[in-house]
Amino acid sequence: MAEDLSIAQGSKEDQYLSLIPQIKGLISGETNQVANMANIAAALKEQFNFFWVGFYLVEGEQLVLGPFQGPVACTRIAYNKGVCGTAWAKRETLVVPNVEEFPGHIACSSLSKSEIVVPILRDGNCIGVLDVDSAELNTFDETDVKYLPQIIKYFVENII
Repeated sequence: MAEDLSIAQGSKEDQYLSLIPQIKGLISGETNQVANMANIAAALKEQFNFFWVGFYLVEGEQLVLGPFQGPVACTRIAYNKGVCGTAWAKRETLVVPNVEEFPGHIACSSLSKSEIVVPILRDGNCIGVLDVDSAELNTFDETDVKYLPQIIKYFVENII
């Protein structure tokens, strides 16, 4: 597939339904994980205009910053700390409508207002997380909870 993205209009679900096949096309056949994570982050940011989209990868007892789109970010996050570290520890998708209300939130940017974090699971182990931040409160909902893990599942099953 050409490295071009068709930006969809309509409901959030319509946008995901248009975007997911494009992401699959972008990463299918490419074996480099960094390249694929970079394109996933770029596609999500471009389609939804999220504030920050990126990956953190497990390295020992920390998450280490991976490919991302947006302003500079925290480089390392400890296990079970902040939203990312908590999603890693719980191995579940976390939606935070207002990051100021999340106990232990790590403020990489004061402009981030809401967040969703999706763990990347392989063979029962969490190997990283997809972190998406918004500059607006209450951005993420059940639609994101439904479709973002599908993108990660495809990435894990077909690329990693």
